[in-house]
Amino acid sequence: MPLKGISPQLSEAEITMSHNVDTLFQMLTGHWVAQTVRAAAAVRLADHVAAGARTAAEVAELESSDPATIFRLMRSCAALGLLACAEGEFTVMPMGELLREDVPGSLRAAALVQGAYGHWQAWGLLPEAVRQGESQAQTALGVDLLDYLAKTPREAALLAKAMSNMTGLVAEDTLRLLDLGGATTVIDVGGANGALLLALMKAHPEIRGQVFDLPHVVDGVQHAADRAGLGDRFSVVAGDFFDRVPSADYYLLKWILHEWPDEECVRILSNCRAAALPGARALVVEAVIGEIGRPDPVAILDMNMLAARHGQERDLAEFDALFAAAGWELVGMSSTRTLYTLLELEAV
Repeated sequence: MPLKGISPQLSEAEITMSHNVDTLFQMLTGHWVAQTVRAAAAVRLADHVAAGARTAAEVAELESSDPATIFRLMRSCAALGLLACAEGEFTVMPMGELLREDVPGSLRAAALVQGAYGHWQAWGLLPEAVRQGESQAQTALGVDLLDYLAKTPREAALLAKAMSNMTGLVAEDTLRLLDLGGATTVIDVGGANGALLLALMKAHPEIRGQVFDLPHVVDGVQHAADRAGLGDRFSVVAGDFFDRVPSADYYLLKWILHEWPDEECVRILSNCRAAALPGARALVVEAVIGEIGRPDPVAILDMNMLAARHGQERDLAEFDALFAAAGWELVGMSSTRTLYTLLELEAV
């Protein structure tokens, strides 16, 4: 019931203004949401509730935490659609399931690392990054983000886990969508733990795979291949993709190009092209920025690259320019269930 003397009628302009205020306020307070989700991940709300701890008191006991503040956090998560509540008992909603530890596509590690010190501090200097044209992470952290992670094993492990979880979904879609077309030698350029390559090798017993990455990165990759029963078709080569890349008839470049400015991307792609066997192809897995003006999480992801890293996300025209400059042509494109797109190239 409206208060006496106050008209419930709003003009169209007032309704629009109210909507704009609400929407912009949500944008301004987006960091509140990110840290709320991070807190939910830190105290394992989704795991505890899914296992049967339905009340705040039960979760608080498991986490040795204050029941009143655990309740406030759970109530906030219900407002975000992560939990549901009926008669004081909580259940996990489908979106909240993604905050569980080991479910397919889990985002728990991502929630923890994106709100952690290494990424969070760099975001505070985004205006300076925009003005100066480069990340200010070194100013925020005292060292480059990668050097910071090298000195902070817990955050580094969370980032690795987050990327591994995302790789699982990308790998499933790649297996479903990709036709290797008779390729026999597949190299994962900058492949780190080789998760995507090993998944392809399991599905394609005819291919031989190789991870090519920096010496300190590839430690242990051969053991992972051996444990998967793929060691006889798998090898590891240590090197720098800015210097050279081994010969192959298929190259995988997953989340490589967005880490680097254009000149370095062309150098990486050119080294692949120079080593490519006749008829070689390549698969680039990257987020692609869509049409300007439409809601697009990849455009916001690009701001993360500016804040915390030295690379950038790109639209399709920008990718085409890189490929053409390095002797490759885009011949196929497929969306995945994630932010990432599969871009297939042929050597020209």
